[in-house]
Amino acid sequence: MATTTPAVPAQADPPTTAEPGILCRATCEFGLTGILLFFVVTGVRWLIAPDSPISVHDIHCALAILGVTIGMLLMVFMTSPPGRRSGGHLNPAVTIALWRLGAFPARAVVPYVTAQLAGSVAGTALGRLVWGPAVSRVPIGYATVHADPAWDATAILTAETGVLVLLTMMLSVFLAHPAGRRLLPCAVGLATAVIIATLGPLSGGSANPARQFGPALLAQDTTHLWIYLLAPVLGAVLGAALVALAKPRTAQRPRC
Repeated sequence: MATTTPAVPAQADPPTTAEPGILCRATCEFGLTGILLFFVVTGVRWLIAPDSPISVHDIHCALAILGVTIGMLLMVFMTSPPGRRSGGHLNPAVTIALWRLGAFPARAVVPYVTAQLAGSVAGTALGRLVWGPAVSRVPIGYATVHADPAWDATAILTAETGVLVLLTMMLSVFLAHPAGRRLLPCAVGLATAVIIATLGPLSGGSANPARQFGPALLAQDTTHLWIYLLAPVLGAVLGAALVALAKPRTAQRPRC
């Protein structure tokens, strides 16, 4: 789940030259998302697998460590040259949120989302190739996300949607000011760490369709997959709608 200031504002590319630029930036998204998922699989493999010499037996501690690690990686990816070129979304829901906020061109949404989902599969497969059969076995299962058994589909849907509503509103605030744009990588990294650490043991703490897509596909585990794909997108759309509703009211407030 990552984003930063979009590489180009909405409608920045002339129609005659947009496609090559979009494809290049989408390729960056593919690579960055793939690397992110490789590190996710790596972290789960070594922090959670019972045969790991550095296994953390308390799942809450393991997810807290994983959350901090992934959050820091996102900051690095978003400020890297490829991240600056593409905008460093690494999350289909973030791409859709930025589009609905008017900060990302509509014509680039499908290439970006396709690249992110493909990168998810590639990064997960690379993790399996590098770390061997242990990645495919329980409890790793290609690092698929699972909710607490006490949480039903409605609870998971509500939590995963709500996270993206809040994240989208946060993006709107940070993108509204130049200083906020500079701080956005840190804000997103911190938010990601908190989401993984707090919601990981409960709803799964995915907040990113690409986070679950590749692992679930390779593990052939479709448990609540539709929720993890749909809820973040729904949250992005709802969050952008709330931002749009709030703007007129703000504009109409009497000046002191």
